[in-house]
Amino acid sequence: MTGPAKRTAPLRVLAGAAFLMATSAIGPGFLTQTATFTEQLGASFGFAILISVLFDLGAQLNIWRVLTVSGRRAQDVANLVVPGLGHLLALLVVLGGLAFNVGNVAGAGLGLNVIFGLDVRAGAVLSAALAIALFLVKEAGRAMDRFAVALGFVMVALAVYVAIASSPPVGEALLRSVAPETVNPLSIITIVGGTVGGYITFAGAHRLLDAGLSGVESVGAVTRSALSAIIIASVMRVVLFLAALGVVSHGHVLDPQNPPASVFRWATGEAGYKVFGVVMWSAAITSVVGSAYTSVSFLRGLVPRAEERWSRLVIGFIVLSTIVFVTIGRPVRVLILVGALNGLILPLSLGVMLVAASRRSVVGDYRHPVALTVGGAVVALSMAWLSAQTLIRELPALVR
Repeated sequence: MTGPAKRTAPLRVLAGAAFLMATSAIGPGFLTQTATFTEQLGASFGFAILISVLFDLGAQLNIWRVLTVSGRRAQDVANLVVPGLGHLLALLVVLGGLAFNVGNVAGAGLGLNVIFGLDVRAGAVLSAALAIALFLVKEAGRAMDRFAVALGFVMVALAVYVAIASSPPVGEALLRSVAPETVNPLSIITIVGGTVGGYITFAGAHRLLDAGLSGVESVGAVTRSALSAIIIASVMRVVLFLAALGVVSHGHVLDPQNPPASVFRWATGEAGYKVFGVVMWSAAITSVVGSAYTSVSFLRGLVPRAEERWSRLVIGFIVLSTIVFVTIGRPVRVLILVGALNGLILPLSLGVMLVAASRRSVVGDYRHPVALTVGGAVVALSMAWLSAQTLIRELPALVR
């Protein structure tokens, strides 16, 4: 168990967990995927977003509730269901989190490059130093909560401004969200994986456990926090979709080297490019923090002395990610391969949580809602199939 059960939790903790999950999801890849798929699919991308929101609900509500009711982190629950499975899950999450954190650090450097003209690598180092500073303060958890909430609001507000400026065809977007002209399964698995794949799925729940929130009596608060996290990430996705749709519907072509920057620039001119820099930096730096914190949380309880030294491990994780980027750059093939493998984490982890939900040894007298179990099973099976198809198509090219 991670700590004694509590009947109430400060709003700061619930909001912090929600924003930690949401801002972990809203990273550089999130921005690029949304702009790219909107240009490819037009208003029909709204359908993929709608499906992804439903999948997000099925995954997050199950995982957050089971973990907090049990009072255990995901790796510990997995080990109770199948001995050794928690260690495998931890390995997958940590490796995937490290690979993607290289991209997050790169995105932070790019953001400062756009805003101030700094060299990208110098900007990456400066951003990493700021992230590290959060974990050097006495109450690192509180600092992380406030950081995620503040930058989360900044990102959403700026994205709303750009979406309004781009004048998107809202009516067509609403229609094609339920009656798409084109359905692209790859777009669905990509944005679902980018929102609740890998370490992101556990960020909020692990934060609540570390804050001492656990037990059956916490289910109501946990559910509200999980719903808030999904709403925040979904609002950001929808707003960016509308901004990109407004730009492409007016005949503009996005720069393939930096699609989201094109959206901001076409919508609001050169000032919009600076706004993009702020959004990119905010998205990247919060993802650096979320990735490092959550990845290290999978070592706590499995690695000797990791529990009392977790903040040092988080700092080491950020430093390692930054060193890899500064010295090697972004190893594209490795990132893509790990990303494809990362897609298998969701069906694995969600499947384990659904089994654990029926184990009295894990959740005690708690009765998990049948509707959530069925919905979670649909998400797990669908993501397993889509992930397998993606690996079959992409793996041969990546290993050549």
